[in-house]
Amino acid sequence: MTVMVASGTTITLAANTKTADLVSGQYQNVGAGKITLVALPSATGAYVTLSVGGITLVNDLPVPFFGTTGTMSLSDNIVVSQTLKSGGKVELYFRNTTGGGLTGDYQLLFEPA
Repeated sequence: MTVMVASGTTITLAANTKTADLVSGQYQNVGAGKITLVALPSATGAYVTLSVGGITLVNDLPVPFFGTTGTMSLSDNIVVSQTLKSGGKVELYFRNTTGGGLTGDYQLLFEPA
């Protein structure tokens, strides 16, 4: 059964800033399984970092999609999907490299092994 580790709709990324860690709560720590990040910012210039158990899966790389907030597709906007042999603390950050504000949607999903 897949669980939603974190999600956000129309999150705001101020110009030239990085978010705080977006993962907290019950699923902040995961075990072995598969983790999938789906994201859709409103324009180019959004970068993402995702790490699990201190191992970085995506290290400050641009999100390769952009579009209208509210149109994110779980099948079309996958940024990373990775099988984990062991888990740990999950950390997720977005960074805006533009001179203007961005919005975006994201879902971080985990399917235990």
